[in-house]
Amino acid sequence: MNFYSDNEALKFHLNHPTMRKCVDMKENGYADKGKYDYAPENFEDAMDSYEKVMEIIGDISANVLDVNAEDVDHEGPEVIDGHVKYARGTQENHDVLTRAGVYGIALPRKYNGLNFSYVPYVMAAEIVSRGDAGFANIWGLQDCAETIYEYASEDIKDEFLPRIHDGKTCSMDLTEPDAGSDLQAVQLKATYDEAKGMWMLNGVKRFITNGDADIKLVLARSEEGTHDGRGLSYFVHDRNWGGVRVRRIENKLGIKGSPTCELVFTNAPAKLVGDRKLGLIKYVMSLMNGARLGVGAQSVGVSEAAYRAALKYAGEREQFGKAIIEFPAVYEMLALMKAKLDASRSVLYETARAVDLSKSYAAMVNEGQKLTPEQRAEMKLYQRNADLLTPILKMFSSEYANQVTYDAIQIHGGTGYMKDFPVERYYRDARILTIYEGTSQLQVVAAIRNVLNGTASKLIESYESEGIKPELQPLRDTLKKMHEDLNRAVDTVKGLDNNEAVDFNARRLVEMAGYTILGNLVMLDANRSDMFRKSAEVFVDYGRSMVARHADFIASFRNEKMEYYK
Repeated sequence: MNFYSDNEALKFHLNHPTMRKCVDMKENGYADKGKYDYAPENFEDAMDSYEKVMEIIGDISANVLDVNAEDVDHEGPEVIDGHVKYARGTQENHDVLTRAGVYGIALPRKYNGLNFSYVPYVMAAEIVSRGDAGFANIWGLQDCAETIYEYASEDIKDEFLPRIHDGKTCSMDLTEPDAGSDLQAVQLKATYDEAKGMWMLNGVKRFITNGDADIKLVLARSEEGTHDGRGLSYFVHDRNWGGVRVRRIENKLGIKGSPTCELVFTNAPAKLVGDRKLGLIKYVMSLMNGARLGVGAQSVGVSEAAYRAALKYAGEREQFGKAIIEFPAVYEMLALMKAKLDASRSVLYETARAVDLSKSYAAMVNEGQKLTPEQRAEMKLYQRNADLLTPILKMFSSEYANQVTYDAIQIHGGTGYMKDFPVERYYRDARILTIYEGTSQLQVVAAIRNVLNGTASKLIESYESEGIKPELQPLRDTLKKMHEDLNRAVDTVKGLDNNEAVDFNARRLVEMAGYTILGNLVMLDANRSDMFRKSAEVFVDYGRSMVARHADFIASFRNEKMEYYK
């Protein structure tokens, strides 16, 4: 069993036509050729490396992570003398992946990374999540290394980044008992100690994923007397420096292998990352976008696991003399589950490609390269698209993971409610996905500006300009009608001249944009491969009905309608 090689959809997305541009830019003319014996000589060589590493991660995910997942769910981590001890299976997962040399695969080779583009990095997260969604949090927090790489001093990079490859774990310590989504309210105090040449952190953090990590990025208030985001800075802490104690591990509904900790900082030494006062405004926002992409990958991995379990059970379970997959009520559910899965994966890798290219351009600028006007325009386009797609990905993929896991239990019937089958664990694991790294409601807040200002419409227009096979034209016609409904609804809401009414209808507009974007993406996938034809037809038909519902609500909306809900 291999969770990469058994999934043709992953190979399809890894070989998207845009990958040549992603890889060529990431490798910067294949400048590392000759400097490192594992650096690729050309695009084909790089893609061969991507495939081989995905196969390694697919093998470990199927034969170690997935095998350990049930025991990890029962055992969970524990606190011993103020520190976390992982469940046996969690530690084994981590050790095997470390020995395989696949941590830090996106980091430059000078820091012992593989310098992979963002797409295979995100794909690895999806594969790991299919094996164990809880462990995916420990794996995915290596995103912290990206923040250190982008914003920290050279000394801090040299000190911390090579350790990621060696399996040193990470955490991002943001939230507090009174500062959840409202990170401007963070109060953990940072005070500079002149004698030690270090910052000292004091206070409490709560709901910290993998909270006893080796390398911690901590949001703290460095400016005395401030009360908003402008007084916050970002710091890196090494667990070996001491000063941080795990007070407790939260007892959660799901993802039980991932320790969610309450932490007490007592004169914990730390070093400043980047500039003071930009901790929340710049660095955390960047890290959160990466984390939301990671939750998208996690959501798709969970959906993949749940769909496969439901499909297998429906083909084996007989009632009234035939397999239940032959009943319309069941095969309709399975078709929609698959359509949601394929559409989620399409927007996952579309987002990853936009992030990939925007990061590559940003790296060129940071290294002092002068961009041409065409390159600068392209960089801005990819960044705008990434800013739009990231919250749409996070919202849709996490909501769909909850729906797919719910339906997987339904297909299993009573047995799905028991712990004899893994679908009940998938369902519990999925519930957090719409909550952490920004709830679905906050993703609407993040996305609505780019719907109202026409960015979403321009992206949809770019999809509509791509050539398609004649047999897909009916789907395109439907998608164009959905696009027209979206534009009409945007104009209606903007014309209300009422900020509260805009907020009230924001989710409807974002969902209309999302259905239209995802529908176009899965239709374009079907244009490249017939394996997505059925999902394209099912998803576009489903999306059409959802867009029509929202369009009808907005067309008949009056400001006084909000009073019904107050």
